[in-house]
Order: sequence, then C-alpha cells, then structure tokens
Amino acid sequence: MPFTFERLIVYQESVDFADQILAATEQFPRGYRFLAGQLNRASVSIAANIAEGNGRFTKPDRKHFFGIARGSIQECVPLLDLSQRRSLIEHNSHRLFRQQLEELGKMISGLISGLDKRNG
Repeated sequence: MPFTFERLIVYQESVDFADQILAATEQFPRGYRFLAGQLNRASVSIAANIAEGNGRFTKPDRKHFFGIARGSIQECVPLLDLSQRRSLIEHNSHRLFRQQLEELGKMISGLISGLDKRNG
C-alpha cells in the first residue's frame, strides 16, 4: 500500500526531477564533483521534504517542510546556472530543468496555500 504522499503529483514529479539530475551529473568531471554533489542533494531534498512534511501531524510542521522543499528548488537554480556556464549541462537541458523547477515551485506553493486555507 503506498504512502499518502506517493499519490501527490508534486511528489512524483519531484522524484522524476531528482532522478534526471542524478543522471545528468553522473558525467561531471572530477573537478566539478562538488557541484554535482550539491545539485544532487538539493534536488533530492525537494522530494524528501515533501514526503517528510506530509508525514507531520500539525499544520505548522507540514508547512515548515514544504517551505524547505521550496527553498531547495531555489537552491537548484544557481547550481544549474553554473553547470550550464561551465558547459556541464547543455542549454536545452538547462532550460528544461528550469521549467521543471518553476512548475514544482508552483505546486509546492499550492500545497502551502492549501494548508493555510484549511481549518484545523
């Protein structure tokens, strides 16, 4: 039986995003492993914090973890920009990743907004 958060589109898409980032950073050269590691951690953090937030009982706790997920989205942006500037990822991949981050950000903001509108 799946966990409740596994049914969330935002969770599924965040896992897909992290998987794509992990694949893209596998080929980063040795001198840029620090950048790959940071980008990998930030991308995985999005899905992990959505899952953790969904497991919390209080609205403030849930909101806190969803906020961390949104912050991890923001963290990915400069890491992707630097990766493109250093020709570690192609322009088209960079553009696609940025679009995915924008969509994830909107969905997570929707989760937070939904919490604010709910009673109890």
